[in-house]
Amino acid sequence: MKWRKALPVLDWARSYDRIQFSGDALAAVIVTIMLIPQSLAYALLAGLPAEVGIYASIVPLIAYALFGTSRTLAVGPVAVVSLMTASALAPLGLTSVADYVAAAAVLALLSGLVLIAMGALRLGVVANFLSHPVIAGFITASGLLIAVGQVKHLMGIQAQGHTLPEILGALWTGLPQINLATLVTGGAALAFLLWARWGLSPMLRSLGVSSSLAATLARVGPVFAIVGTTLAAWAFDLEGAGVALVGEVPTGLPPLGLPTVDLSLLSALIGPAMLISIIGYVESISVAQTLAAKRGQRIEPNNELFALGASNVASGLSGGYPVTGGFARSVVNFDAGAQTPAAGALTAIGLLGAALFLTPLLYFLPTATLAATIIVAVLSLVDLSILSRSWSYSMADFAAVLVTILLTLFAGVEIGVASGVVVSLVLFIWKTSRPHVAEVGLVPGTEHFRNINRHTVQTDPTILTLRIDESLYFANARRMEDVVLARVHGDTSLRHVILMCSAVNEIDLSALESLEAINARLHDMGLTLHLSEVKGPVMDRLERSHFLDVLTGQVFLSQFVAFQSLRSGVDAKVVAAGAA
Repeated sequence: MKWRKALPVLDWARSYDRIQFSGDALAAVIVTIMLIPQSLAYALLAGLPAEVGIYASIVPLIAYALFGTSRTLAVGPVAVVSLMTASALAPLGLTSVADYVAAAAVLALLSGLVLIAMGALRLGVVANFLSHPVIAGFITASGLLIAVGQVKHLMGIQAQGHTLPEILGALWTGLPQINLATLVTGGAALAFLLWARWGLSPMLRSLGVSSSLAATLARVGPVFAIVGTTLAAWAFDLEGAGVALVGEVPTGLPPLGLPTVDLSLLSALIGPAMLISIIGYVESISVAQTLAAKRGQRIEPNNELFALGASNVASGLSGGYPVTGGFARSVVNFDAGAQTPAAGALTAIGLLGAALFLTPLLYFLPTATLAATIIVAVLSLVDLSILSRSWSYSMADFAAVLVTILLTLFAGVEIGVASGVVVSLVLFIWKTSRPHVAEVGLVPGTEHFRNINRHTVQTDPTILTLRIDESLYFANARRMEDVVLARVHGDTSLRHVILMCSAVNEIDLSALESLEAINARLHDMGLTLHLSEVKGPVMDRLERSHFLDVLTGQVFLSQFVAFQSLRSGVDAKVVAAGAA
């Protein structure tokens, strides 16, 4: 049982049959066709030779097939991780292509080891520390950076930069050097790909093609663009007209072995590797869980950490760079009928065949076509509506999104995502340090207690009930103390104060000391402190302290019982909503 959990392949392979194989084989053919242009394009985005993208799509797929718990996740290079790879390697100042490729492999190894360590420590919950607004903001900004950064290839000019101002400035400076043939080639490829994404599927459906097949053909549109522009470059000698081509792509197996490693390189890359690991894991687990839910399957987060770690280690040992589960290829894999992770292994075989036999055909592939492929692919990542949605819902989330987007665009991807996480944590601490405390009363005819400012309720002048709508810990304990004491100050009719703890899931030592202080201060004022609706785990901790021994009042099972037990006997008055 333990082995099957560590190696999910031992579980699904036992019942593997011919029907599953046929589904996996068909999916592998379609995904292979899609992955060839994608892998080349993302390698270009990472600043690596084209063949590295293919290498990063072979052995990692086999590793994931062995250790992954998703039946349909397709692992390989993705846009955001490719951009982060380029950003991580750029500061190293490497001038040799061989050194740059080796550094990318080291980055993949480090990312893999980080993920494996996280899996061993069962840190699958780390994804929860990256809020959706921060991830959405980071991916949106990264998509914009990627798209703008590829414009230079469409124009045939030299333009460097890793932030939006740098890229735009370089593009402006390079405008006089635009190559017309490159612009026409890239523009034609871009226009076709945009049409293929949004217009091809409806056209095919109107011709009687099934929706699933039409959608699949639309997603493999880049293959048609690559074939068309490659033939055009060969037939019309576009290289002679100044159009940059991919050129000679080495034929052969991925280079297996440990890349050259030195301590200075490790120290420079460990920080980026950790960020890439976390971002890649969040993206991958989101895709895997979404697809698994559609088939009623289950994903094990900690196993996924190990599986992605193994995939990245495999990529580093086979001449690749950091990889993760990609949304587009995983959806295609799912829609094409993949039944098990064996589809990934079969895809790896197809890509291996491409590396052995098809790479000579890529010589005349225009770089502008790959740039157009990247631009269209990342357009789906850009979601500026997150700004308006977060603005209307939560100013704190809006601040996190805005800071993440702006810093990613203007300071770089690593600073952007790190700052987004910091802002999210700071805003969380700020919000929880100011807990909502509501004075509540009894809703007539019920046993429910609600905010006196929102509902018409019954109250007793001798009883004050405050509902604390937050767990109590060091950051909000003193504020809770101030709120209680400020409310009772000057109210001479009060005899009892009840803290309603239905929303309190935790009371740390600092909060416990504040409760003791409140109890003592109220006692000095002639008031009795009570608690109601204390949850079991919280009560267990209170019983391990001396607080219950010195508590001047009682702990009631429910607020209704507390209210009924402590009522002074005078008629309860009705407080209209908004009256207090």
